[in-house]
Amino acid sequence: MRIVVSGTHASGKSTVISDFAVRHPGYLVLSDPFDLLDEAWDAPGAGSFAAQLRIAADRLVADDLGDDVIAERGPLDFLAYLLALGDLTGDSVSHELRERAMALTAEALRTVDLLVVLPLDERHPLVHDFDEHAELRDAMNGVLLDLIEDPDLVGELRVIELAGDRAARLAVLESVTEPAA
Repeated sequence: MRIVVSGTHASGKSTVISDFAVRHPGYLVLSDPFDLLDEAWDAPGAGSFAAQLRIAADRLVADDLGDDVIAERGPLDFLAYLLALGDLTGDSVSHELRERAMALTAEALRTVDLLVVLPLDERHPLVHDFDEHAELRDAMNGVLLDLIEDPDLVGELRVIELAGDRAARLAVLESVTEPAA
C-alpha cells in the first residue's frame, strides 16, 4: 500500500510514521522533502515550498518506488503551504504556479492508495518546545483540510484523518492498512 502522511509542521507526522515503520519493517519510509533541500532555504517561502512540492510529487510517480511505501508529506502539503503563505502575506501565488502545483499534486496523488491527514487536535496537543511559524502552521492546517475536500485534487483517493494520542493514531492507521482477518 502506498501511504502519504500529511499535516502541518509539528502535527505528529514523524511520530506516527516512526511508530508504523517499527511495526511494519517491510515499508519503505520516505522522509520529509525538506530534508532533501539545500540548507540555504531555511525560512519558509514560496520558492522552498514549490521545490518541496516538486520533490514530493516526483518521488511518488517514480517507477522504482515499490508497493509498500509510507511518505512523510506529499505534494498536497506544499500546495497547502503555498496557498496559506499567500493568504498570510497578501502575496497570492501566481495563477501559473497555482495551476502547475495543482496539476502535479493531482497526478502524484493518483499513485497513492491512502492519504493520512493529521489535523491539529486541541484535545491532544503534541508536546514540542517551539512555536515556530505558528501563524503559518495554523493557516496551512486550515487550507489542507479544505484541499482534501477538492475532488479535482484527491479524486477517489481514500482519505482518513487521525486524531487522538499517539497510540490511538497508530491503531487507526494499522486498522486501515492491514488486511481483514
